[in-house]
Amino acid sequence: MSNLRNIAIIAHVDHGKTTLVDVLLRQSGIFRANQKVEERAMDSNDLERERGITILAKCTSVEWGDTRINIVDTPGHADFGGEVERILSMVDGVLLLVDASEGPMPQTKFVTAKALGLGLRPIVVVNKLDKLDARPYEVQDEVFELFTALDANDEQLDFPTIFASAKDGWAADDPDGENKDMYALFDQIVAHVPAPQADPDSPFQMLVTTMEADPFLGRILTGRIQSGAVKPNALIHAIGRDGNFIQASRVTKLLAFRGLKREPVDCAEAGDIVAIAGFGEATVADTLAATEVAKPLPSQPIDPPTLAMIFSINDSPLAGRDGDKVTSRMIRDRLMREAEGNVAIRITEAQNRDAFEVAGRGELQLGVLIETMRREGFELAVSRPRVLYRESQNSGERQEPFEEVVVDVDDEFAGVVVESMSLRKARMSDMRPSGGGKTRVTFIAPSRGLIGYHGDFLTETRGTGIMSRLFHAYDGYAGQIPGRRTGVLISNSAGKSVAYALQNLEERGPLMIGPGVEVYGGMVIGEHTRGNDLEVNPLKAKQLTNIRAAGKDDAVVLTPQKRLSLEQAIAYITDDELVEVTPNHIRLRKRFLDPHERKRRSRKAETELAATG
Repeated sequence: MSNLRNIAIIAHVDHGKTTLVDVLLRQSGIFRANQKVEERAMDSNDLERERGITILAKCTSVEWGDTRINIVDTPGHADFGGEVERILSMVDGVLLLVDASEGPMPQTKFVTAKALGLGLRPIVVVNKLDKLDARPYEVQDEVFELFTALDANDEQLDFPTIFASAKDGWAADDPDGENKDMYALFDQIVAHVPAPQADPDSPFQMLVTTMEADPFLGRILTGRIQSGAVKPNALIHAIGRDGNFIQASRVTKLLAFRGLKREPVDCAEAGDIVAIAGFGEATVADTLAATEVAKPLPSQPIDPPTLAMIFSINDSPLAGRDGDKVTSRMIRDRLMREAEGNVAIRITEAQNRDAFEVAGRGELQLGVLIETMRREGFELAVSRPRVLYRESQNSGERQEPFEEVVVDVDDEFAGVVVESMSLRKARMSDMRPSGGGKTRVTFIAPSRGLIGYHGDFLTETRGTGIMSRLFHAYDGYAGQIPGRRTGVLISNSAGKSVAYALQNLEERGPLMIGPGVEVYGGMVIGEHTRGNDLEVNPLKAKQLTNIRAAGKDDAVVLTPQKRLSLEQAIAYITDDELVEVTPNHIRLRKRFLDPHERKRRSRKAETELAATG
């Protein structure tokens, strides 16, 4: 397969990865000259477009001369890093895309470290040379320093550099070179990336790297063929990582990547990246192979989930007004469908039959799932995330997940971030100046202490700090971590909020609703300035009298409300609160809406705590 190249693209958020792929697709002649193609074609999902992040790994393919180049787009965020190592096992080279003014960022480090660890030789693309503050050669030196810090070998340190502006559609070997097309990059990929090492004469074997559920074809399993060839209707079988037989099946559909489309092909050979349909039980990290093969291909284990949340039906008085998917059966079917296509998520039924425990790798991953369901018309109530503990196999002690946290902050904010992280039981493992008046600090922190910290971190660094997180290991319980210090204001009645009442409540604490908002008993409408919860009446209107005032009544002027995004709301609530999520609203509420039931549960919890203490 000397006329085939498999590469992955690595880049930090917003460094131009998806724009670069668009340009490569256009200039390779995949699209007709007059064909309308959406920008950022690889970010196919609405949430990816809005957040500017790649959530799903995707594959595309371009032709250059007589060489076909398969390009895999990798997620840069550690929450979606479950696929990264397996994706990199499909390719023979990587393009590391770096912004010409920002230089390499912490989020790039995660995937780059994995690529270097697998022995892949990178091509560095210094992008966005159209920026006024571009500093191409300095950025090239910073990439070299990053590779050195990540223990790259001599061959990897001798990387070629291409200077480009994907936005303007050009790439060159020199920043001042001719800037008319991407030919220099295409030529460098063909010259520098080796052809896949594959054995065409052995029996068929393929390691499943990604999986998705299709309503017509069922499970679609994607991976690179390690040896042999496969044709539609061939009888093959699936083997688990531990060598156990899973199922035998015929290949109902064999699809290869051509441009942005997956097209049916009559045969696929060793080295190519393909998608196979026909299996109902095989999943990521399993091996598909000819029936005479009994041994699976070596694969990376699937990382365990570290966070869990309870998804339950929306049982508030306002339930069913926004969404059309409100029953527990609909929620269950949707979650099971998600678990089938996303191996990083685990679904179990909770003790309450109308609730489900959803375990995943991080707040962002679970937040994206909730936001996706909300847009699909679901209504649900979700709990605060909690970490998943486990018992040590040797000592039997309780262990919790820890993460490596790398923060880049202006020097003046380093002290306050270190103090905040130490309160959250983080251990500082490294602190060094990173140039330009910035400091890079590395911590090992319990995941439990990081829930909801990102918002505080941005406040502490005036929005200039950058934080990246990566699962580190399970370790001994870190001890008590202080939670939210304030109570909340709870509505004691149902109806529409009144400006006069809200004005009088402002002295109690910041409000989360404005006038004319539908509220119900047990709904959280604001934050109390003290540590206890307070029940208030947001419906109280001004008393009217028959005595005319000498002066005109003052107009009611309210302070702007504290509006929480979905992720902020999930991080803000305590264990006795829920976030009510509907297509049009995000509301905070108490788990038990009845005040008497809340008091009873609170007393019971205090008694149990005293007994255990």
